[in-house]
Amino acid sequence: MKSTLFLDIGSGTQDVLYYRDDMELENCSKFVLPSPAKMVAKRIVELTETRSDIYMFGSNMGGGFFGAMKKHLDAGLHVAIHPEAAYALNDDPKRVAALGVTICDSCPSGYVPVELCDYNAGWWNAYLGMAGLSSPDEVVVAAQDHGVHEDEGNRIGRFRMWHDLLTRHKGNPYSLLYKKPAAALTRLASIQKATGGGCVADSASAAVLGALYSPEVAQRSWRTGITVVNVGNSHISAFLVYQEKIYGVYEHHTGMLSDDALLHDLKEFRRGWLTDEMVRDAGGHGCMYLDLPDEGEGFVPTYLLGPKRSILEGQGVMIAPGGDMMLAGCFGLLKALQNM
Repeated sequence: MKSTLFLDIGSGTQDVLYYRDDMELENCSKFVLPSPAKMVAKRIVELTETRSDIYMFGSNMGGGFFGAMKKHLDAGLHVAIHPEAAYALNDDPKRVAALGVTICDSCPSGYVPVELCDYNAGWWNAYLGMAGLSSPDEVVVAAQDHGVHEDEGNRIGRFRMWHDLLTRHKGNPYSLLYKKPAAALTRLASIQKATGGGCVADSASAAVLGALYSPEVAQRSWRTGITVVNVGNSHISAFLVYQEKIYGVYEHHTGMLSDDALLHDLKEFRRGWLTDEMVRDAGGHGCMYLDLPDEGEGFVPTYLLGPKRSILEGQGVMIAPGGDMMLAGCFGLLKALQNM
């Protein structure tokens, strides 16, 4: 028997599948928990209330605690951070210092330590142990990683990942699961180090793989092109898929666009008319295509995922891969691992 812990770490939740290869998927344990960044934010709020200065240590992670930290500083309290953990705030130490945060190698006297990490093996072993589950043989994690791109900025640099997918890997979605992430993907590298070397992926990648985990979605993509839209708590990603290959990628920020503007973007995206510059000028990450095949027939059938997908209610089919929409990313990671 082999056990694998699959985690899809978002800005609001971390969605968890504890998979055993000797058990039906329906009987495998599943959890939806607050994201690590949410738990860090909660701890900072508690320390703000007690008027305590804080020292953040650990590693790079998702930055969903930034608002709580900013309020801590605005309250006239002090924040210090270890150089390794500072990457969770910004890749540039000067920008971290400009926030009013002191970078130092050790905890100043009187400060309360707060650990930053996306994956803590001790925490997970204890949590799983309380549920009667053994420590996993392998840990596979998805998280969004903007990466470090000093020359061109994060939004443009992030699209190197999608450019590689569409060109070097010819739209093969299984190439999105990394045995070793690119050097620019520092958050995924930190996670992989913490898990002991398990495969990692970007959350948007896990979402489209999760959609293809549903047999009806994968089969429909062989008849005509489809659009998969994942509406997360912070980001929207959409994919044009034909015969289980990705022909187009679109990314924006949830809530930044009006509903009408988002629907317009998706309509133009399906046609291949929406440009990368249009999306970035509107504050999004961008979009990118391969040559769209005529057999795709406009990629009209649309499948919706993500905790905020209700904003597109009536615009597509709401799917629940593996029987649980919140775990779509985990099922996508499972599918990719089985096809690696």
